[in-house]
Amino acid sequence: MMRHVFAALAAASLTGCVVDIDNSSEPRSAVGSAPVAAGVDAPQERLPTDVRRTTIIVRDIEKSLALYRDVIGLEINYDTTVTTSGVALPAGEPGATARLVLLNANDPWVGWIGLMEWVEPAIPAEDYPTRMGPGDVVIILNTDDVEGRCEAAKSVPGVAFTAEARLQVYPGRDGGPDIRVMGCNFFDPDGILIELNQILE
Repeated sequence: MMRHVFAALAAASLTGCVVDIDNSSEPRSAVGSAPVAAGVDAPQERLPTDVRRTTIIVRDIEKSLALYRDVIGLEINYDTTVTTSGVALPAGEPGATARLVLLNANDPWVGWIGLMEWVEPAIPAEDYPTRMGPGDVVIILNTDDVEGRCEAAKSVPGVAFTAEARLQVYPGRDGGPDIRVMGCNFFDPDGILIELNQILE
C-alpha cells in the first residue's frame, strides 16, 4: 500500500516551493519551562530536532479541510499551488501541480498538519484501508470538547469510525497516577487513522 503520510522536518522543501515558513533557530520558550505533561519534563537544553509537520496526500482537499479545519479546529496558515519534481517527494509526475495547505494548532512552529492534493495530473487513489499494518500512521490530536467534535466528525464525507468516544485509562509514568483520556478513533477521508482525544484531570 502506498504510504500516504510524509513527515516533514525543518529543512523539508518541494521543487518550486519552500514549505517551511519560519527558519528561526532561536530557542523555543518550552525549553527549561514547566512540565508539558504529567511525568514529562521539558528539555533543559534545546534538542537538535523539532517534529514540524505531518503532510497527508489527499484525494479531495476540500473534504479534508471539512475535517481538519471545520471540525477539529486547526487554522490555515498557508495555501498555495506548487510544481513538484516527483523526486524529492516521490509522488506524482515531474512537473505536476499540487495544492498545498498547511494548518497549525496552538503552537506556531510544531505540530502542523499539511494537506496536499495533486491537481494536474491527479494521482490515482487506492482503496481505503479498513485495517492497519506496518508503515501505516496514527495521528493523535488533543482537543477541548472531544465528544462534540467526535460527533461532528461523523458528518464529514469519507470519515469512517472505528471507535466511539469512550474513556481510556493508561498506567501513569514512573508510578504516577493513571492517565485518563476520553477519545474516539476514525479513518479520515484518505484512510489516515485519527485518534481525537481529551486528556482529563
